[in-house]
Amino acid sequence: MKSLALALLPLFALILVVPLAVADSAPVALHGMAPLPDDRKVPRAMLPPGTFDPDPGPSGVVFPAQRITVRFNHARHMTKEVGATCKTCHSSALRSKSATDSLIPTGEACDACHSTDHSDAAHVKAGDDASGQCGYCHVGYKASDGNVVPALELPRANLLFDHKAHVDRNIGCPQCHGAVDQLELATRDQLPRMRGCFNCHQASDAASRGDAKSACDTCHVRADAAGGATRIKTMFASGTLLPPRWLHNAEHGPDFIERHKTVAADDSQFCANCHKEDFCTDCHDGRVRPRSVHPNDYLNMHAIEARMSTERCTSCHQQQSFCLDCHMRVGVAESSPPNAKESARFHPPKSIWSDPPRKPGHHAFEAERNLNQCVSCHTERDCVACHGALGVGAGFDPHRTGFLGGCATQLRRNPRPCFACHEPSDGVLAQCR
Repeated sequence: MKSLALALLPLFALILVVPLAVADSAPVALHGMAPLPDDRKVPRAMLPPGTFDPDPGPSGVVFPAQRITVRFNHARHMTKEVGATCKTCHSSALRSKSATDSLIPTGEACDACHSTDHSDAAHVKAGDDASGQCGYCHVGYKASDGNVVPALELPRANLLFDHKAHVDRNIGCPQCHGAVDQLELATRDQLPRMRGCFNCHQASDAASRGDAKSACDTCHVRADAAGGATRIKTMFASGTLLPPRWLHNAEHGPDFIERHKTVAADDSQFCANCHKEDFCTDCHDGRVRPRSVHPNDYLNMHAIEARMSTERCTSCHQQQSFCLDCHMRVGVAESSPPNAKESARFHPPKSIWSDPPRKPGHHAFEAERNLNQCVSCHTERDCVACHGALGVGAGFDPHRTGFLGGCATQLRRNPRPCFACHEPSDGVLAQCR
């Protein structure tokens, strides 16, 4: 029996040693390097109110990108054993009235617990234990660099915000920053979401809403415009500030040129927060002509749309210049060069367009239906060439049946078409005077 035990002794030793060896080689979890251990995704319940799912994060323009070079475990510090609270390290937030204030605690806030001494930034003294060493908190620190630590980059928010006003109304930190007490490293993902702000500032209850109205210039940086008007500043080094889709359906995405008319019609004052009136009139008066207004195949479609709604076309285009110039070049205008006319035809064949008898598609019907379309290419002399008493095709009467019954009104309203054929002293006009 003794000999058997001696024989099995190496095996027992192997069983005992292997687990210890495995335990020694397993990586030790390094806390405070990410919001959650093992870089797990932060659940929506821990993020600030107003967060979408999936979470796009806070505005990259309002809150520029950060570079965090400090290791910190909020959850560990806020346990009952340590007893720290938000106010312990961020006491300056209780008095802050501007988003440009620095609310990140300095190294001196750590001295009492970690036996460090940050009273002289050029000669910082490390603590006695491991947690008091410079490299314990400053990621990338090298002892050979002395007191030089990797720079912490936390750009100021492009926002107007008063922490003190919120603290005075007993608004807790989690209402804007989420469950930081359950996280380790707090990143910019814990910064407020605008939709979360609206939970209070658009509330029907005045007590919840507070004194700050939900107007854009209450929180967003203002830019003084001409004439003393106040508008929102939209251009920053971090990008261009644009509204989100959930705010009045006003996201300036690729489809906004089609949707903007609805958004502006619903609340033009909302658009005026960022845009001056000439931003709209430059396009709608035709000074700026964005190519994206029409689809890529619009050249084939424009004739149909021009017949259907000439008013929409003339809101940007002048018929006697824009339309006629193009039609002359391609040969579909009366005054186009002869060789161009041979290769293109705008009107139906002569047998339909001008030969008697008059039938659907005849130019007489088209002129009566929409004369504005005709004058986009033709002048009055083109009509007189056929319909004039001495012109080519003399004998064609330009007047419809029963014209004399209403000619006085036509003459009084606009005599110019009459003078294309008649002299002012023509006795025939006496019937209409």
